[in-house]
Amino acid sequence: MTNQIAIWLGLLILGGLMLDVALFGTDHLLFLGKKLYEFLDWLAFWR
Repeated sequence: MTNQIAIWLGLLILGGLMLDVALFGTDHLLFLGKKLYEFLDWLAFWR
């Protein structure tokens, strides 16, 4: 992955999170954070 692709991907993710907070509030971020933690734990197990 090139730096340019990584920057655009990061901006796209941040934009999506900002839109989610603007439209639905911060409750979804807590849910997504918990699911991300579970996913990382699952990845660490299979590593």
